[in-house]
This record gives sequence, C-alpha cells and structure tokens, in this order.
Amino acid sequence: MESRGKSWKREREERGRKQAIQQDGNGKKDSSEVHSGSGLPAETDKKTDKFDPKNSVAESGEKTPEQAPEEKETADTTSEAQRQELQQYIKELAEKLRLKAELRAVNTNAESTRPEESFFSKLDSSLKKNTAFIKRLRNMTEMQRDSLIKDMEGLNLTKYISEAAAAIVDAKLKMSDVSTGVQVCSLLHRRYADFSAQLLEHWQKVLPMKKDEKISNPSKIRVDLRFYAELVSSGIFPLREGLPLLGNLLTVLTGPDREEHSNVGIVLSFCRHCGEDYTGIVPRKYRLLSEKYQMELPKSDFFGKQETVNEKEENVKLMVESEDEDFCSLQHETKAAETEKFLLPDRQKGLRSLLKDYFKSLCRHVVKDYKTLENMEKQNHRILQTKGELSADRKEKFEAAQAAFQKLLSNSEQFSDIVDEDMPHLPKDENFPQDSETTTLDVHNRFKDREMLDGSLSVWEDDDTRSFYENLPDLKAFIPGILFKDSSQAVPQSQTEAVEKLEEDLSQLEIEESELLEAETKEEVKETAKSDDKDLTETLMQEMDDTEEEAAASNTANKVLLDHFLNSLLNCVNREMIDQAAVDFCMNLNTRPNRKKLVKALFLVPRTRLDLLPFYARFVATLNPCMPDVASDLVSMLKQDFKFHIKKKDQINIESKVKTVRFIGELVKFKVFPKTEALYCLKLLLCDFIHHHVEMACNLLETCGRFLFQAPDSHQRIKVLL
Repeated sequence: MESRGKSWKREREERGRKQAIQQDGNGKKDSSEVHSGSGLPAETDKKTDKFDPKNSVAESGEKTPEQAPEEKETADTTSEAQRQELQQYIKELAEKLRLKAELRAVNTNAESTRPEESFFSKLDSSLKKNTAFIKRLRNMTEMQRDSLIKDMEGLNLTKYISEAAAAIVDAKLKMSDVSTGVQVCSLLHRRYADFSAQLLEHWQKVLPMKKDEKISNPSKIRVDLRFYAELVSSGIFPLREGLPLLGNLLTVLTGPDREEHSNVGIVLSFCRHCGEDYTGIVPRKYRLLSEKYQMELPKSDFFGKQETVNEKEENVKLMVESEDEDFCSLQHETKAAETEKFLLPDRQKGLRSLLKDYFKSLCRHVVKDYKTLENMEKQNHRILQTKGELSADRKEKFEAAQAAFQKLLSNSEQFSDIVDEDMPHLPKDENFPQDSETTTLDVHNRFKDREMLDGSLSVWEDDDTRSFYENLPDLKAFIPGILFKDSSQAVPQSQTEAVEKLEEDLSQLEIEESELLEAETKEEVKETAKSDDKDLTETLMQEMDDTEEEAAASNTANKVLLDHFLNSLLNCVNREMIDQAAVDFCMNLNTRPNRKKLVKALFLVPRTRLDLLPFYARFVATLNPCMPDVASDLVSMLKQDFKFHIKKKDQINIESKVKTVRFIGELVKFKVFPKTEALYCLKLLLCDFIHHHVEMACNLLETCGRFLFQAPDSHQRIKVLL
C-alpha cells in the first residue's frame, strides 16, 4: 500500500513537470510572434518597451547608489577569509575537545582496566633501567614522546612510582612539552593505582599555596599551571581532590596581584589554553564571527549539565522497564559514567567571576598608568617649552614608562578578547597644552604632523647642499686597512679625559628662565677667565716653527712631501680636489706626527680664506672614520679658541673670531662638532650680545642656524635661545 502511494505521487509530479515545460514553450513562442510583428528585433523592441531609470543613469555615466565593484569584491574577500578562519578554528577546537574527552573517559575508567599483579612480574624491575627512566622523565620533551612510552611499557615501576611522580612535577617543561607530559601521566595512571595520589601529593608541595608566597620563577609556574589543569581535565585526578588545588592556585595568583598585575601573563596563558574547559568563555572574536555566519561553536563536556534527582529517577525507571538492547547498553554506559564527576556549573561560574574581577582590576591599572603617562608627557612638554630639551634621565624614565604601559595595554587587550569583556575608555585630555607651532608632543620627533617655516622638513636648502654634507667618500672601502690601523685606535687617554671633562661640564648646563640666562652666563664667563690667557693661535704658530727646525735635520724628504701637501690644501676649492686630498694623505702621509701637523695647519687656515672652511670641514669628516684623533684634536682647539675670544672681550681680531665660529658651524653640519656644544657657544654669545659677539653670533647662525633649527633634536633649544 505504501509503495503504491509513493508511485502515484511520483507520477503526479512528473505530469506536473511536463505541463510546466509545455506552458513555458508556448509563452516563448507567443513572445517571438509579438516581436516579429513589430518589425524590430526582439532585443531592440524589449529595450524601447519601457523607460528604466537604472539603465538611464548608467547610460548617462552617473554613479548608482549600489556598491562599487571593487568595494564589493574587497568585502567578499574579507568575508570569505573570516569564514575560513572561523571554520578552521571550529575544526581545530572540535578535534581538541574530542581527543580530550576520549582521554578523560579512558582515565576515568582506569580502575577497571588495570593489569593484574602477575602482569608486572614479566616486566624489567632492575634498578639501573628504572633509575635511568626516572632521570629521563626529569628532562622529557615532545621529541622523546615515543621513546619514553616504549621504555615505560617494558619497565616495572611499582617500587618507583613516588620517584617517577616527583620527577614529572620537577621537570622543566616547555609549553610544547605539556601534551607529552599528560600522555605519560595517563599511561602511568592506567597501569599503577597509586600513581595519581602520589602525583597529587607532589603537586601540593610544589605549587604556591599561600597568598603572601612570592613567585620566584613565573615561567615555570605558567607551564605548571597549564600542566596541572590539563591533568585535572584529563581525568587523572578526581575532581573533588584536584579542583580545590587549582582554584587555590588561581586565587593565589590573582588575589594579591590586583595592583601590580605581575602575574597577568600566567593567568592569560591559562585562559588561552584551558579556558574552554574551566570557564566556558568563548573569545569575543570567534563569538562574533559565529553569530555573523550562524555557525555553532563546539563546547567542552567537562562542565556537562548535571541531572536533577527527578530526571535521574525517570531515566533509571525507563532503563529498568525497557528490555531493548539499546536501552540496556545505555544503562551500562550511564552506570559507568556515574564515576566521572563533571565540573559543576556553579564552580564554573565562580571561576569565571574570579577572572572577570581580575580583569576589572587590570582595567583600573591601565587607566591609572595612562593618566600617569599623560602627566609625564605634559611635564615633558612644559620643560621643552621653557628649557628647550629634556635631560637624558627624564627621557629614559618616559621611555621606560611608555614601554611598560604598552606591554600592560597589550596584555589587557588580549585578556579582554578572551574573557569577552570591554576595554576601558582612555580619553585624551582636551586641556593638554599645545605649542603655537606644534600640534602633538613626540619625544623622538617633535616635527611630527608639522610644517617648518619654509614648508619643508629637510635641514638642507637643496639636494646639492645635502649631497655635499652627507655623501662622503668611504676611505675604508678602497684603502688597505694597514694604512690607517694605528690611527683608527682610540684617542689618547689624557686627551679623552680632557674632552670628556669639558663635555660633561657643558652637558650639565641647562637653559633656565630668560631673566636668569644672562646672570648664569656671565658667571660661567668669569669662571672661564681663570683659565690660560695666552692666544692659542700664537702658541700653535710658535710650536710649528719649533717643529720645522727640529724636523729639518731628521727627515727632509718627509718634510717636503708634507709641506707640499699642506700648501696644496689651500688650492682645494672644490669637492673632487678635497676628496682626493683625503685619499692622498691616508695613502702617503698617515703618521701620528703628520696628523698633529695637519690639525695645526687646518686650524691655522688664513682668516681671509673663509671659502676654504666648508672644504676643510669635509676633509676632516672624510678622515674621521679612519683617523678620529684628527677631528677630536681640531674640535678641542676650536673650543679653546672660542673661549679665548669670549673671555678677552676686545674689539680687535674680528676676522679671526668670525673664522673660528664659521669653522665650528661647518663642522656642526658634518656632525663632527657636537650640536649641544654649538648651542652652548651660541648661548654665551647671545647672553653678552654686544660688540663683536653680535657679529660672531650672526656668522654662527648664518653657517649652521638652519641646520640646528630644522634638526629635531636641537630645534626646541635653539628656538628658546632665539
């Protein structure tokens, strides 16, 4: 009767399908007749039949409100990538939960499957092999999984269970080794009845139990927490014994750590690896994707629903009354599952509440540190406006605070996603003091989002100037190292100490309020006046005359070559000639006495030859990587000469003073003369801005003023000075 009914239904469906096909064919035929009668092609007639606003807009070239093809394609690609990511996550999570459920089921029923006593008599009980195996347990890794299991199957560890448990607990595992540790413990638990109790006892000795107990090794606790949680969820420990220790450990880690949050990495690792078993929280990212694409996420059965008393009695009654084999099998499985205790929902809720409370305290910490960092930024801004620069100590403190905050913020963002909670709002202070020329404060780049006076961020006027001061020949690339081996060594100790002392004195000077600048500078000038009063130029001229007399009898050939070279420097008035001169000196004349004479000759450049200063500075900068003593000696001489002129306050030798400051300015642009010391020189001139100091300041600013003003690390300070 049933087959006849199905046959009748099938015939009726086939008859209906044939009628539909026949009607469709008649409709097409009528349509073609109408089009042929109009005298126009069917397609043309269809177009002229009715006005279509969409077609009209498209023909006129105007944009339709529909999404652009490129945007739609991009959205489709993103959507497909998200869908694939979600599918991959579901696949991996389902496989992970399945394997864990199978392992938990086997371990829960281990008591009924353990071997008899006679089984162990066939295994190796020798002290040597058992001791060696226990030693390997202390150093087990993922790579040793198969060999450890193979060795364990042939050993009788009945007398060594306590040692084996202690070795596993003390093992310094990595995160990648935890699965191996869980499998080894599972095999030992299924074979030896007292292994689980021994292992739990050793865990109780190792894991921190008191709230005031300091964690000495956070890395090991991070791995141990996950390892122990995996052992509990794998059914190796009874829940009534294993869960209290785990809950106490989490309380110890989170309870006293509500201010510093030094254990946030440990708790975050636990949530990432064991959260699906113990909290049931799904990361926000995948929860939103599952809702968007309507895909159900797999859930762990570790916190399975508990049967009420009425439900259990009803199920038992059904199983007793039924004689069906399936129900008998179900009864057997239910009785076996009664030994397995699932994580109670209230315990899961309590653990979830513990983690969310910890996250709330973490959010308060983030907001607090954010405000502290913002206050430091404000203070740095005020100091930059009044003093022109930040001290090295303050910079280091700000950078350290910034790095610590970024790390804390990153941890809180990860925690927020895992526990599916919102991040705190970090508002920007609208009353933050802004400079008239800068929109934001950046300690490392204060020209961020800001145009300079000429609309350019470059410190150079054009590309040719930039090339002259930045593109220097690399002598080390084409000159044998043996030719400058000695000269590339450190500057002599006595000279280094003198330079360091001078630089240290200069670095300690800070720009104060404008009314205090003049008083401080005059005091510094008075202290400088106590030094040597003799003109450095005259001293060097006398030394060179004495040196020539001594060298006349010693090495005439070398003296002739050096004199010819030094005289030729006066004719090096272009880039190619001065670069070739640097190569020639390094190849033929590089000795320590010659380098000393070279420095004196450079310093004693004629005061009327200001055109040579850029080329002499390039010459020194080119030699600097191979002969650092040439640059350091020349810089030291220029500093002494500058202080001499500042101290004398006479109204003579204006050309020598201009030559000195312009030479300093050229060396600044080649980054040979330190910017901070050039700014200090400018400070001395501006604070006693009379007579020749006006001319010297103007020449210094004309030479390197743009460079200092445009450079990020000196802009604010020179701006304050000006």
